[in-house]
Amino acid sequence: MSERGMSHFRIEPIPNPLSTAIGCRVRGSALSAKKVLDVLQHASEPFPRPALTTNSSLDLVSKQVLGWVLVLLVILADGLWAGEHSDVRPRVREVGIAPGVLSPGRWNSITDVDGVKVGHLTLIVGKDIRTGVTAIIPHSGNLFVEKVPAAIYLGNAFGKLMGYTQVEELGNIETPIVLTNTLNVGIVADGVIEYMLNLPGNENVMSINPVVGETNDGWLNNIRGRPVRQHHVRQAIENAATGPVEEGSVGAGTGTVCFGFKGGIGTSSRQLSKSQGGYTVGVLVQSNFGGLLTINGAPVGRELAAQKNNTTSKGGSCMIVVATDAPLLSRNLKRLAKRAVLGLARTGSVMNNSSGDYVIAFSTAKALRLGSKREKVSGESLPNRQMDPLFRAAVEATEEAVYNSLFKATAVTGRDGHFCEALPIEKVLEICRKYKVLE
Repeated sequence: MSERGMSHFRIEPIPNPLSTAIGCRVRGSALSAKKVLDVLQHASEPFPRPALTTNSSLDLVSKQVLGWVLVLLVILADGLWAGEHSDVRPRVREVGIAPGVLSPGRWNSITDVDGVKVGHLTLIVGKDIRTGVTAIIPHSGNLFVEKVPAAIYLGNAFGKLMGYTQVEELGNIETPIVLTNTLNVGIVADGVIEYMLNLPGNENVMSINPVVGETNDGWLNNIRGRPVRQHHVRQAIENAATGPVEEGSVGAGTGTVCFGFKGGIGTSSRQLSKSQGGYTVGVLVQSNFGGLLTINGAPVGRELAAQKNNTTSKGGSCMIVVATDAPLLSRNLKRLAKRAVLGLARTGSVMNNSSGDYVIAFSTAKALRLGSKREKVSGESLPNRQMDPLFRAAVEATEEAVYNSLFKATAVTGRDGHFCEALPIEKVLEICRKYKVLE
């Protein structure tokens, strides 16, 4: 299996495990032989060869055999779970919904911006833990040594985003961007700091500004339990890879709700033509907000409401991360970030009073990175007059990223038996056909 495939696995602790044999659960899009062996290694050491007349040795063998049996049962159950919940839901372009006029990049993902990686860590534990971590890595180097130009735009700032003031003041980001749930922001920030301090080259670093975004997944997740720990952050960062990004009920989107349906992680990108500079804009969202769903201009939420479905929700939040390889400094990155909320509005959001809607934008342009020993950047930034195509790209990619988060998300049952259904795709497509918005 490729490295990309391996990053889909999530190792999830089970509360009060009977033994290390069942102390973890493997979730993923596939189950490789290597991962099976990794799990089995937790069951016990290789069988000893005791004398058969020793009762204690017989007890040891019995316990170890039981451990192996339990591990195999966990793996079998996980396989059955995966079969019942296999992710066969399409992205919107696969069913003829193509927002905007610009073309997407190769993966139609934020990872189309060269060097950007995304990693998830999903926590599904017992009946009430439905949460996780999603990490966005601007480049593969040491971000503290090579800071990227960045800006943060506050759409509706009813939220707990960490790291904003230094980005606003200095115009750069020096850590991975990590998304999680509201009450885990502090712990996740500590995980980011720990990860950065341990990187080679950072031995003398005494100040780190972690950028951590959040939405409140407390309806499906036991958010007060704060299950995300520092090592989960490290795993999400280390899982990060280029290429297709897993979407829907995964990572920081595991317990989110959007327009009354299951929300989650979604992503999209736009590739500008050579005459427009040839730049790429990629967007990733953590959708957890309310409103009345509109898809490509079709009043989907209104039509579904007429069919007596639960289609509206209030409050919530949306974290939006915008990446580009265009050479932009913080001022124009903030202008770019502002356009992302226009894409959010296209989907039916009005940024409710209790909604925390934030946009984090950064540029991967190497000539504009600020090194620890370099006081000024070496390249020129794009002039204002060339921003319009990038503005359109941000709007379109944000809109489509939200749709992908809904289309890819699977139904989830969580805290106190709360159930959130997945968006009914066939009904949505019927409405889109009615309003003639399918390609």
